[in-house]
Amino acid sequence: MRSALGMLRAIRLTTPLLVALVPVVFPTEAFSQNGTVTFTKDVAPILQENCVRCHRENSIAPMSLRTYEKAKPYAYLMKEMVSRRLMPPFHYDHDVGIQELKSDWRLSDEEIATIVAWVDGGALAGDPTDMPAQREFAPYNDWMLKGVLGREPDHVVESKPFTVPAEGGDLWWRPVVPVGVDRDRKVKAIETRPSFPDGTHVVHHAIPRLLLKNEKGEWEQAATFSEYAMGKVGEIIPKDAYRVLPKDGLIQWDAHYYPPGHEVKDDVVKVGFWFYEDDEAPKYTQDLKLYPLQGDIDLAPGGTAMTQGFFRWDHPVRLDAFQAHGHVHLHAMSAQAVYPDGKVELLSMVTNFSARWHHSYLYQDDAAPLLPTGTVLVVTGWYDNTAKNPLATDPGTWVARGSRTTDEMSHAWIAVSHLDEEGYQRIAEERKQRKVASTKEEGSR
Repeated sequence: MRSALGMLRAIRLTTPLLVALVPVVFPTEAFSQNGTVTFTKDVAPILQENCVRCHRENSIAPMSLRTYEKAKPYAYLMKEMVSRRLMPPFHYDHDVGIQELKSDWRLSDEEIATIVAWVDGGALAGDPTDMPAQREFAPYNDWMLKGVLGREPDHVVESKPFTVPAEGGDLWWRPVVPVGVDRDRKVKAIETRPSFPDGTHVVHHAIPRLLLKNEKGEWEQAATFSEYAMGKVGEIIPKDAYRVLPKDGLIQWDAHYYPPGHEVKDDVVKVGFWFYEDDEAPKYTQDLKLYPLQGDIDLAPGGTAMTQGFFRWDHPVRLDAFQAHGHVHLHAMSAQAVYPDGKVELLSMVTNFSARWHHSYLYQDDAAPLLPTGTVLVVTGWYDNTAKNPLATDPGTWVARGSRTTDEMSHAWIAVSHLDEEGYQRIAEERKQRKVASTKEEGSR
């Protein structure tokens, strides 16, 4: 059996290589047997379910896809974007790693094939009576998790106002504000959001961090509650875990702004908390941390690079969410587990990362990786400063690690539930029993 150290050394060779972003071919023969593919009967239901949340009037997308008249001019663009899996913008690889995700934006192969067949067949309108009813959405400036949890947040903390000038470079705003609760609260969901519409144009990221007094009476960072970046909705914590919002803490905001070409006056970012009821008793604490990748990012003109980070806990853990983070040169990131017995498992892979959309990929409850004590988590990032990278601002210059938009970053946000040995064994056994029961149910059909 190969040692864990030997497996770690081999990861540089065994981690999946980057692949070119090419269109995926989806067979359309099945549609010739089922009749003509039309917008009203076949395509509109897909758009209603997956696209019009953003592609509608007064939202963040550049065009509406609610009706045939509005969608038809973009038919070939729709085919291009969905067949290359660029839209919906959810860049988690669909063929490697854990595939059971919550709030999964990815279209199925069948849905993609339907849109491709519609375009190839002339993008026909269809019978108006087949058109599904229009979905209703809350205003974009409303809390996104309100629709999931059924209520407004129980508590909201706002930053102090900050005026973003019309011109200039990167700006950081780090005000400190009170937590504002009368007792310690157990948190079940968190959402951090900028103002709308101006904040969505100027906020690169916004992070509310918890400050607590140490033994010397000095304030120091104790936790990270959440992180907003373009594309993120919010974080729902698994039902058996919680984060703590203590009454004696402070929140220090870390808001990164960039001037948009016009002044944005007195912008405010805010974080909403949904609490457990007092009689609810989730078992495990969960935290969200930034896991940095080691080594310098030193991208030569036209060059590429790779960094890695190695992490291990002194107790069992469950990984609940994984998010790659970087700027325009980050091309891909993976998370692998090297178990104590030497087994290596690819947990997650984001091959075509885009800095325009930052997703926290939440694992479904029975798929969230359980890591026994001694497991090493390996996170790998790849960077591209060549002309092939459409987001690279100037492939002719050197790029180094830094906080500016033109610099590069190298870390992953990972939500971790901290277990004890009894909890680890209990969760593993409960999963096993559910799998056996599911297998028996399928076999009886």
